[in-house]
Amino acid sequence: MSNSQNNKIYPKKWLGVFCGAYEGKDDTVHDLVEELGKALARNQIGLVYGGGGIGVMGLIADAVLENNGWVMGVVPKNLLETEMAHASLDELVIVETMHERKRTMYERADIFCALPGGLGTLEEIFEATTWTKLKLHEKYKEVILLDNNGFWGEFIDLLDQITASGFIKPKDRAIISRTDSVSTIISKFENC
Repeated sequence: MSNSQNNKIYPKKWLGVFCGAYEGKDDTVHDLVEELGKALARNQIGLVYGGGGIGVMGLIADAVLENNGWVMGVVPKNLLETEMAHASLDELVIVETMHERKRTMYERADIFCALPGGLGTLEEIFEATTWTKLKLHEKYKEVILLDNNGFWGEFIDLLDQITASGFIKPKDRAIISRTDSVSTIISKFENC
């Protein structure tokens, strides 16, 4: 089902969100996701994400859609059932492979945000960051880790340790930042 009949305005800017197919154990993540969804819709920033209707993926899509925002999901054929593709998106792009999924998301997004998630989320963070480092995106695209209870704290510490050890250059380490503020993410769109 498409929400395009609601006469929504097609967004000029897009946030690519990486997040889990599970909801996790911290219910405060749900509040954060709701806040982000409302802010995206209110600021006419589109959401591009993995297209799932379950876990944190489903929650962020619902939060944007419930506030009359625009959502594009990208799902590989082999995950249509396991991630239970969201049934109410404005755009659902079905691709052949995970690589195509990520490439499609990377091409659409102006900025990336990672909400709490697992292995897939970590892989997307690193790949999007590497693409920025290697200038494979058409422009500089930062990756912002969003949490409200320190979920990403030890991950940031690990990145800092690897940087201090000389395996990541400080300018490349700066591609990834962390915040607990949705307004910080929204403010980044003023410069992209």
